[in-house]
Parts: sequence; C-alpha cells; structure tokens
Amino acid sequence: MEVKLGLKENWKQFTLLVIINAFVGGMVGLERTILPQIAEADFGIAAKTAILSFIVVFGISKAITNYYTGAFANRIGRKNLLVIGWLIGLPVPLILIYATDWNWIIAANMLLGINQGLTWSSTVVMKIDLVGSKNRGLAMGINESAGYLAVGIVAFLTGWMASEYGLRPYPFYLGIAFAIVGIMSSYFLVKDTVHHVNSEINASQIKKL
Repeated sequence: MEVKLGLKENWKQFTLLVIINAFVGGMVGLERTILPQIAEADFGIAAKTAILSFIVVFGISKAITNYYTGAFANRIGRKNLLVIGWLIGLPVPLILIYATDWNWIIAANMLLGINQGLTWSSTVVMKIDLVGSKNRGLAMGINESAGYLAVGIVAFLTGWMASEYGLRPYPFYLGIAFAIVGIMSSYFLVKDTVHHVNSEINASQIKKL
C-alpha cells in the first residue's frame, strides 16, 4: 500500500483526529466546573476536598495508562486503542448522573483517566504518524490546542447548563453525546496509521544505506 506523509497529503484524516480529540477534551471539561458543586450539594463534601480527590485519581489513572499506551499501540493498533478508550469512557457520564455515593464519582474519574490516556495519546501518535517526523511539533501543537480549547468551552457550557437546569442530569448529556460520536467516528471513519509508520521506517532505513 502506497502512502504519503505530510499534513497536506493527509489533511482529511488529520482534521478528523483533531475533531475527535476535541471530544476527548470535552469529556474532561464535562465535570471540572460542576463536580465540586455536586460534592457539596449532594454528598456534603467540601469543594476543596472533592477537587483534590477526583483530580488525583484522574491524574494517577491517566499517568499509568499513558505509560503503557505506546506498547499497546504497537501491539493492538492505534485505531483499536482509540476505540477501546472511547468504550471505557462511555459509562462515565452515566455514572456521574446516577451516582448516589462519592465513591462512584471517584470510580468514574478512574475510568475517565484511562479514557484520556488511551484516546488522547492515540490521537497524538496517529497525527505524528500521518505528518512524519518533520512536522511532529506542529501535530502535537494542534492536538493540544484542540483538546484544551474543548476543555474550556465544555466547562463553560456545563456551568451554564447547571445554572439553568440544575447540576444533574442535563450537563452530563453532553458527555453521552461526545462518547457516542467519538466511538462511531473512531470505528467507522478513522483509518489506522500503521502503513504511515512503516513508510517512515523504510525511508529512514534507505537513507542510512
């Protein structure tokens, strides 16, 4: 299979991955504004304690997942890893809607950390695969910008929805939509970039000869 590296040559897949990573970021923004309020209103937990607990659990689970993502990507494929990450993230908004105990919120953030580790990292790797080593920094920059912009926008939207319609369940309906669209687009539209990786490796080996 003949493939070409570069942003211009692969702009359709690259743009799709940028959009998907925006949904990934949206999953984080989903809870950042309103979880501390839910902790106080529904569970009687101080906001600072709540912020510390769910962010620490999220960070640890994401860090551990990131550590193994590279090996998993090579073993089972980038696209498969992306889809698995979305499947793991799918229950998160549902748990946040129906949780009757703070431990369920912690469990949801553990799943969210794994979701972020798999999906965010795999979109980064796939973008780098598409553009090649020369444009690696550009791919990283676009990926991070899209993801964190989505975090901010969704955090604002969920805060507004919470003020208008209550803390639960309406703000978390966004997360259900993000997860479904993320899974469907990742499975049906994203193409694995393994051929781009092989092309770059072969080109590198030829230059060394």
